[in-house]
Amino acid sequence: MTWKRVATAAVLIPLVVGLVLSGSTAWVAVGLAVIIVLAMVEYFALGDAIGHRAYRVWTSICAILLVYTQWVAAIRVSSGSNWGLDIWIHHRYLHLAGPFRDIESVLFLFLLGITALTLWTKRPLVEALPAAGISSSALLLVAFPLSFAVRLHGLVGDGPKLLLFALMVTWAGDTVAYFVGRAIGKHPFAPQLSPKKTWEGAVAGFAGSLLVGVACSHWIAALLPHLLAMAGIANVAGQLGDLLESAYKRSAGVKDSGTMLPGHGGILDRIDALILAIPVVWYYWVLFVPAGN
Repeated sequence: MTWKRVATAAVLIPLVVGLVLSGSTAWVAVGLAVIIVLAMVEYFALGDAIGHRAYRVWTSICAILLVYTQWVAAIRVSSGSNWGLDIWIHHRYLHLAGPFRDIESVLFLFLLGITALTLWTKRPLVEALPAAGISSSALLLVAFPLSFAVRLHGLVGDGPKLLLFALMVTWAGDTVAYFVGRAIGKHPFAPQLSPKKTWEGAVAGFAGSLLVGVACSHWIAALLPHLLAMAGIANVAGQLGDLLESAYKRSAGVKDSGTMLPGHGGILDRIDALILAIPVVWYYWVLFVPAGN
């Protein structure tokens, strides 16, 4: 199983790194939208396992709109020369979203759609609350936090580097925790949610993330204390995101969210840590890192 995990990572990581560093924010948004929709398909399947059938199409449409609004927000605050393609698409196709160009509007649109689907579809009324619940949680717990990857990539200057930083911190922490936990882990970290996770692995993963912060100190325009702080909170957030997804799977009675990625399970299994890690890096940067550091 380990060789499948390593082989899958060896294929996917260069593709992701190439997109983040070389692609425009528009292409990052497109790639992210695809990943989010695939992850939500798996999330909907977890809901199906406990009899909660989501409004799949409508929720997926609103998830894509959330990614779009994050891209629009990134365009509005950026004037870098590398934004030519993004600005061209923005001016040419902005009208397609109508008035729904911010997160609040998308959430209200989602609410209107849920209202219409609940009142005018032929689903049994006993499904009304579960369908609204699983649809809303998919949008808020999967699509919304992941959409901050677009805002992070769109930051002027170090945006692509910061997104890659969030990814590397998460990947390093997860990888170190996995191998150290398998080798010397003895004390369960969260036995009810994830029996194989250990305190030894968690501490080693945290240290691995901090090492990424140190390694990036000459690459990202931020003081080392800020990079270490971001790496540390991203690691903690990532571990919480991992446990949160484990709770969803235990609730549904399944081991993996899917089988799309050999050795890793499903898409949701692979990105669960990023669901919280990416937003905390974004918020730390905009709230605590002053211009010029």
